[in-house]
Amino acid sequence: MDTEADAFESRAGDKTKTHAGGLTFHEGTIAGRRVAWVVSGTGIERGRRACRLLIDGHRPRLIVSAGFAGALSEGVERGQVVTAGRALRTDSDPIDLAPAVATAALPHLTVVTVDHVICTPTDKRALAAATGADLVDMETWGVARVAHDAGLECVGLRVVSDSVAEDLPNEMAELVQPQSSMRRFGAALRAIGRRPRAAVDMWRLWENAVVDARTLAAALERLIGALPGGPP
Repeated sequence: MDTEADAFESRAGDKTKTHAGGLTFHEGTIAGRRVAWVVSGTGIERGRRACRLLIDGHRPRLIVSAGFAGALSEGVERGQVVTAGRALRTDSDPIDLAPAVATAALPHLTVVTVDHVICTPTDKRALAAATGADLVDMETWGVARVAHDAGLECVGLRVVSDSVAEDLPNEMAELVQPQSSMRRFGAALRAIGRRPRAAVDMWRLWENAVVDARTLAAALERLIGALPGGPP
């Protein structure tokens, strides 16, 4: 989502944009290297499509699936930077993701990619028991599948946005859908009208997301700077 990418974009220099397939593709310089990135939106199919277009248009050497993920195990803390060493899908084969020099000291965890937001601690623990995963998100497996099919390594880099014990507002499912800022604002107003406490919950999530996005941007810059081969 844009919230996940904004802090990273602010670190890039010499930026350009192109448009294809209804998405905006960015290029810029980070840590002396030329990089390209795209905000896919939530969901496995959007992640797959964005990755295919990125590969077709930019011919990258490496794919990084970056963003937020929810914790499924007690030892994974909110705000922690982690790497996904393996991506699961309940109806498909697992995919091993590539290690990276800059992530060697980070926890290498298993992420399961699902089709909807997992909101309650009960549901999170049930998903962990069913899959053995430590994290949950909605894109990594799809991005990794496209990268592997293209013969490219894929690194999974995530910031933990919610702990296993944390309840997420039920309104999250609607708010994370791809939509204009005006439509998202309207969805937020409707949620507050139905449940006034939602205003406090959404404000807290937004504050956390701003901090988490900065953490993610710093981790991505370290990863890019540590890639072998020097500036392309």
